[in-house]
Amino acid sequence: MTTVLIADDQPMQRFGFRMLLESQDDMTVVGEAGNGTEAVRSVAELHPDVVLMDIRMPGLDGIEATRRIVASGSRTRVLIVTTFDLDEYAYKGLRAGASGFLIKDALPEELLSGIRAVAAGDAVVAPSLTRRLLDTYVQHLPETGPGASSPSVVDARLARLTEREREILTVIGQGWTNTEIASRLHLAESTVKTHVSRILAKTGARDRVQAVILAYDTRLVKAS
Repeated sequence: MTTVLIADDQPMQRFGFRMLLESQDDMTVVGEAGNGTEAVRSVAELHPDVVLMDIRMPGLDGIEATRRIVASGSRTRVLIVTTFDLDEYAYKGLRAGASGFLIKDALPEELLSGIRAVAAGDAVVAPSLTRRLLDTYVQHLPETGPGASSPSVVDARLARLTEREREILTVIGQGWTNTEIASRLHLAESTVKTHVSRILAKTGARDRVQAVILAYDTRLVKAS
């Protein structure tokens, strides 16, 4: 059973999400929050598998709430919900540690599959869409970030990787799927999955979305 906390400042929106989620045999809503402060507190008390997190909320917004939840070391995954005109906020949410984002007018089955994916530790955002988002807002990365000052300076997270793992992290950042990596690098897909798991473990990335962001942060991948 996947437990979900709904964080949204609009009661009708929360009601709609609850009705949808509780119609599923494998999901249950353990709580609701009307702002970021309530969301952070509820996560600490209820330990849900997934938080369905709105971005614009009074007081503490969804981005800062996400940052605090991730920083607390909670196992709870955050799924950001946004609108088409708030892509920049979605980007900031991903950098805060969210495991993905969806558009608020997504089809019900898309929302449900997204929650299941996040609960399973996968990323909701397709790699190509993630890259497009990061390409658009890569200017937010500081010029003095890891690896920016000198190509000889190796980020500590990358130093833990083997040459093959660094190669795979690079192409993950370029939007390649596991199937594409296996085909183009002549590897078994099971081997690719093992490499990806090791990359996440060694770098501390929570999921594939965070691995893509890491590839940008460390300048393994640059905006096209």
